[in-house]
Amino acid sequence: MELCAGSGSPEEEEEAPWSRFSRWLECVCVVTFDLELGQALELVYPQDVKLTEKERSSICYLSFPDSYSGCLGDTQFSFRLRQSVGRRGGGREEEVYNRDAPPTLKTEVSHFFGFVYFRQVKDASVKRGYFQKSLVLLSRLPFLPLFQTLLQIVAPEFFEKLEPCLETVCNEIDQWPAPVPGLSLTLPLMGLVLQVRVPSRSDKPGGSPVRQSAAENQLRTPTLLRTPTLLRTPTVLPSIHELDLFRCFQSVLVHLQVLWELLLLGEPLVVMAPSPTVSSETVLALISMISPLRFCCDFRPYFTIHDSEFREYTTRTQAPPCVVLGVTNPFFIKTFQNWPHVLRLGETKMAGDLPKQVKVKKLSKLKTLDTKPGIFTAFKTFLHKDKILIKRLLKGIQRKRPSEVQSAILRRHLLELTQSFIIPLERYMASLMPLQRSVSPWKTPPQIRPFSQEDFLLSLDDTGPQLTSVLKGDWLGLYRSPNFDGWYRQRHREMTQKLESLHLEVLCDADLVTWTKDKSEVETVDLILKLREKLNKARRQQLQLKDGVLDKLENFIETIVTSLPEELRRVLSTHCTH
Repeated sequence: MELCAGSGSPEEEEEAPWSRFSRWLECVCVVTFDLELGQALELVYPQDVKLTEKERSSICYLSFPDSYSGCLGDTQFSFRLRQSVGRRGGGREEEVYNRDAPPTLKTEVSHFFGFVYFRQVKDASVKRGYFQKSLVLLSRLPFLPLFQTLLQIVAPEFFEKLEPCLETVCNEIDQWPAPVPGLSLTLPLMGLVLQVRVPSRSDKPGGSPVRQSAAENQLRTPTLLRTPTLLRTPTVLPSIHELDLFRCFQSVLVHLQVLWELLLLGEPLVVMAPSPTVSSETVLALISMISPLRFCCDFRPYFTIHDSEFREYTTRTQAPPCVVLGVTNPFFIKTFQNWPHVLRLGETKMAGDLPKQVKVKKLSKLKTLDTKPGIFTAFKTFLHKDKILIKRLLKGIQRKRPSEVQSAILRRHLLELTQSFIIPLERYMASLMPLQRSVSPWKTPPQIRPFSQEDFLLSLDDTGPQLTSVLKGDWLGLYRSPNFDGWYRQRHREMTQKLESLHLEVLCDADLVTWTKDKSEVETVDLILKLREKLNKARRQQLQLKDGVLDKLENFIETIVTSLPEELRRVLSTHCTH
């Protein structure tokens, strides 16, 4: 008797071509400037990757700096583009990764990240006198420092040797171990070895990464990679996802509280920058300000007038959408005059300089010819400014404190601020969870009690942010954030899955065989169908269960099915097939 176990056939379990490559990258693109066509997609690798015309067009426009940026030489930046409807995700391995990854590092469901290495140099052999080409990595993973480092190694070699170099690199990446949260990995690339650690949701926020044993790392490294890597000295990346926050925010340090609240509340924000590099790094740094909360609104590190969402985001007939846009074209100054919050930046100064802090200005002061940096907004913060932090960071600039130390101070402050916001939510959500003893094998799992905003706000008097944060102000006003809605949906989903797991475990411990002896065939069949549905759902969702739970329940189903009349067994078999 075959059961609906949900396992694939041996043929299905064989790895598809480029399956290991696709754990890290969707594809590698080469975009060149054609005198007749403008930007053109010259090459996509692997060659069997299917991109829609809309995706190809977006990649072309987003892979070149705006002509106003004047990017001569080599430039690196990133973008984020919307995937076409109907594109399939990464399957079970991606689900496993997302289950164990921190919320901020889960793979993108509906967008791609693009990581760009653009070269523009004088070349007399080209009609217009310039060689202009971009090497682009497309991925669902938001690992900016990792992919920037990868491009710094690969791109200069690629521009010399072109396609053969690209094929070699892609074949190397196809041999990499999977990005498993919580493990350190060795990644061979063009004679070098990158050593990285993939963060896990079990990591202590703001703490040092959990050290993995060498033996565990070896288990996760393919055999064919082990011998060569032992002969090389690895390049250790301190982080595959963290940005230099201090470098990004050094000209707006006095306005950190304004920016943190704007991001937490999901307010529409435009970042006007002198280059795609400054634009994209600033937008991604802003998104990370509310970590470990995932930013649940849209964001575009680099946005152009050719973007397919240009009209959607620039219409004046309705309120601006909840999105953070990074732009470089002066055309946007006029376009976004109706937006409530605009951050205008100059060139990023070296960390050793004492940057002039930009001022808060009225939106009416935002003029095309005025190129002075500033924050243009009428927003009033709910919380008071942390003057001690600002003084500490400014003093650090005067004393030439290293940028990475300044960034660590800044990251710690933002983490503590966000955690003060989250802890009361976590505490209240825990109170909505049914008691474990109320989970019975003979009843459907109990429901999580509904969230009551009134009850939650009342609970803040005794368990609010004032217990963990020294910052004073109107904390209650911050809890209308759409980012909180995203956090709530995720936590509710996790709590529901926890109840499902508990229910399966109590079912496993119950004497179901005895229960069925005095039940009718209809009741027994109904139980079998419900159990099969639960087993398949548990596999799809990768539920965390005690060892042997699923096997025990499958054995129970097999035992009961074999005791049924042949006619009922055929009905169950047909139902399973369909």
